[in-house]
Amino acid sequence: MASISADSNFHLAGLAPVIAPDTRVIVLGSFPGAASLAAGQYYAHPRNQFWRLISAVLGEDLAALPYPQRLPRLLAHRFGLWDVLGACEREGSLDASIRKAQANDFFLLRARCPELHTVGFNGQASGKFAPQFAAAGFRALVLPSSSPAHAAMTFDQKLCAWLSLRS
Repeated sequence: MASISADSNFHLAGLAPVIAPDTRVIVLGSFPGAASLAAGQYYAHPRNQFWRLISAVLGEDLAALPYPQRLPRLLAHRFGLWDVLGACEREGSLDASIRKAQANDFFLLRARCPELHTVGFNGQASGKFAPQFAAAGFRALVLPSSSPAHAAMTFDQKLCAWLSLRS
């Protein structure tokens, strides 16, 4: 999936959106980490708190399910997943290492998810896109990152902010 260029940066492509026509809330990350890209799964790093957080928000333990069963259950709650970036160069998994970023086509969301009203941004890197979504009429929420690299907040502190996706 990734190829190494002469300058030793990795040219990477992101994951497909997890959306449906009745999606009302979507969580946008920045770009999948190395573990997620290798597994072809959103939030595959075992220490990433995303699946625990979204389970608490939805009131259903998606984290306990095998990954292929998580996505249909997420969609059943009218929640979707994607990233703000569709491609980039990056060595490792840190957002700070992203170079030559290419944004995803967000017009796709409006066309394929006409009921979408809330966009949650998983962390500050993806949150840089919040103003453009707010200007387009979406409720835009910048949430604390679920990444294990964001250890400044406890799980419960993060969850308090993530629960705002419910309204």
